[in-house]
Amino acid sequence: MARLDQALVARGLARSRTHAAALIADGKVSSAGQVLSKASLQVPEDKDLTVEHTEEDSYVSRAGHKLAGALDAFPAVTVEGKRCLDAGASTGGFTEVLLRRGAAHVVAVDVGHGQLVPQLRADTRVAVHEGLNVRYMTPADIGGQAELTVADLSFISLTLVAHPLAMCTQPGGDLVLMVKPQFEIGKDRLGRTGVVNSERERRMAVEKVANAALDAGLDLCGLAASPLPGQDGNVEYFLWIKRRMTQDLPKIEERHAAIDGLLGRIWPNH
Repeated sequence: MARLDQALVARGLARSRTHAAALIADGKVSSAGQVLSKASLQVPEDKDLTVEHTEEDSYVSRAGHKLAGALDAFPAVTVEGKRCLDAGASTGGFTEVLLRRGAAHVVAVDVGHGQLVPQLRADTRVAVHEGLNVRYMTPADIGGQAELTVADLSFISLTLVAHPLAMCTQPGGDLVLMVKPQFEIGKDRLGRTGVVNSERERRMAVEKVANAALDAGLDLCGLAASPLPGQDGNVEYFLWIKRRMTQDLPKIEERHAAIDGLLGRIWPNH
């Protein structure tokens, strides 16, 4: 007997337990026509397992689907030929999407160690920086500024990293950041389930990050809902921002107009 996610990896039906868990969560694993929905399910060695694969299932993590959807939602953000920064790389879902879309180089940064999958770690286009806290990251830490920055961070508010992410991005460069309301609204307002159910709270979380981006010298360009839910079913968003060419901060009325225009893309009657 073995856990379902381990069995998928052992049989070559998934490349990692993370990939296996994503396939199971998406209802793509079955046996004798019955969908198997729990990664911890104990399965016999001789149990027939079927996986419904699509081209996108080859992403090393579910996060890859999310960034791919965001880049499709922001067609003006180009990847091909660029030096990119993946902040919070983890197993490498974002890094893989960037490489597939033609990135010349990806700097994969994570505060942890040993999470990036071997095939990405071995890719000559990827520079791995482990044990690096994005909150204190500088351009010197990553070999210079990136032309495009993406970020998928957990257990920290983006308001705390907006400035270092901006500084590590070239003036005129794009940033596509995943906004996770569950890490923005504060523990005192987060329910026992860890899910932000309030539309108002989710909107306030995005507004909070947008204000921090403006303070960090970034312009607000776009907002889109993530194509897949996050942890525990949380609704998440992608914020597209661009580093300002000058250090001038927007005037109060310009700031209000920019935030209103951004929020109106998701909440037209906010």
